[in-house]
Amino acid sequence: MNASKFQISNFKFPENTVLVICGPTGIGKTALSLAVADAVPAEIVSADSRQIYKYMDIGTAKPTAAEQAVAPHHFIDILEPDVDYSAGEYSRDARETVAEIFDRGKLPVVAGGSGLYIRALLDGFFNLDAKDELLREKLNKRLANEGIEKLFAEFATIDPELASKTHPNSIKRVLRALEVYHITGKPMSQIQQENRDPAPFGWIKIALTMERKSLYARINQRVEEMFDLGLVDEVRSLLDRGFSANLNAMNSVGYKEVVAYLNGEIDLFTCKELVKQNSRRYAKRQFTWFRGESDVHWLEISPEMGKADARDGLFKKLLRIA
Repeated sequence: MNASKFQISNFKFPENTVLVICGPTGIGKTALSLAVADAVPAEIVSADSRQIYKYMDIGTAKPTAAEQAVAPHHFIDILEPDVDYSAGEYSRDARETVAEIFDRGKLPVVAGGSGLYIRALLDGFFNLDAKDELLREKLNKRLANEGIEKLFAEFATIDPELASKTHPNSIKRVLRALEVYHITGKPMSQIQQENRDPAPFGWIKIALTMERKSLYARINQRVEEMFDLGLVDEVRSLLDRGFSANLNAMNSVGYKEVVAYLNGEIDLFTCKELVKQNSRRYAKRQFTWFRGESDVHWLEISPEMGKADARDGLFKKLLRIA
């Protein structure tokens, strides 16, 4: 089976084509993907590098049990927080999942804000095996002596394209990019481009956008709701389970700030304001990432739009694309 039988409004999906709904945090990707699932038989393939982790529900804005009951969801709650999961692994596993969804005669809807995961799924992800333990040790010493800011500045000079889409505090990615450059003499983005492995299916990529002031207000409100729902208790529970605050998963917006609060480094008001600020900055970086993608079709939505209105806007956009 394939997705060619699926028709939304007057738009008929081409054979073996997935619908990708992406965009910044807090904009309404989950709601729109569920609205699509209300209209056609679909399964949701999450493209969120934090929703893969168990016990991290509130801070990742994971779809609720009721929302997940609307349609089958994939890549949610699949790993313990202390397990690393690369974009290359996601590419491999998600491609298998998409094929299985097609076989079930349903439409795969990829929904999420992790641009790297989405790119890995669609374009492939070249996992370079090259390693140099002495170089890695040297870079770690530089990290300890010079700090991540100086290393990130070097990374930005070497590979401005990838650096513009990388969080300045992402130590693992910065060190790996520098290691690869010094081993190969090439920036990581160039190596990835030279080794593209496009997915064996087509896609229509819809990126959601919203007037910036409205989006930031929505983000601020959602952060308040996260704290009301028990974000502090969620983070405390993770620490009580023995998960280190230094884990990659815990270095996420909403978690690292609450850890600082629990450690007595900041008060609750400051904690909330930092989560809001860092969430807005994350949204800005996501906009930058998706604007750099050549295959994106932008769909503007507004805070006043209900789920049905957003879905109608999507249907009209699909017709214009066709």
